[in-house]
Amino acid sequence: MSAHTENEITIAAPLDLVWDMTNDLENWPQLFSEYAAVEVLTRDGNRTTFRLTMHPDENGKVWSWVSERVTDRPGLTVRARRIEPGPFHHMDIRWEYAETPDGTHMRWFQDFAMKPEAPVDDDGMADIINRNSRIQMQLIRDKVEQRAREGGLRTAPVMPN
Repeated sequence: MSAHTENEITIAAPLDLVWDMTNDLENWPQLFSEYAAVEVLTRDGNRTTFRLTMHPDENGKVWSWVSERVTDRPGLTVRARRIEPGPFHHMDIRWEYAETPDGTHMRWFQDFAMKPEAPVDDDGMADIINRNSRIQMQLIRDKVEQRAREGGLRTAPVMPN
């Protein structure tokens, strides 16, 4: 069994700014509300292995795992996978970027399967991922658009997603 999620947003900011801010791992704790820390373990060209640590959940548990991320700037994609999958049997992530008349369109795809002993099943995790992705994408949009305004970069009005 496997699950799939897709989430997307348009950010009224230039592609270069969106790419740079969303792929600056060390600054993810300032970009995402869910991450407390990022520790880069290795970097080899466009491949980065890193540990993500979340803020404590409602029960006080701190979730942390190691992921590998490969950026493809010419192809406007990023592929990532959990090396330490935790409750996941596997977790594979793909981000896609596209320049549009309204700014930059960003899409996140997640393909995963939960382990039988995980606290939620595939459908439950898909609901969590979809809900949280929308929240995080809106936060990212707001922060990138703010940076674009502060830098005097061209932005276009975008209808909220």
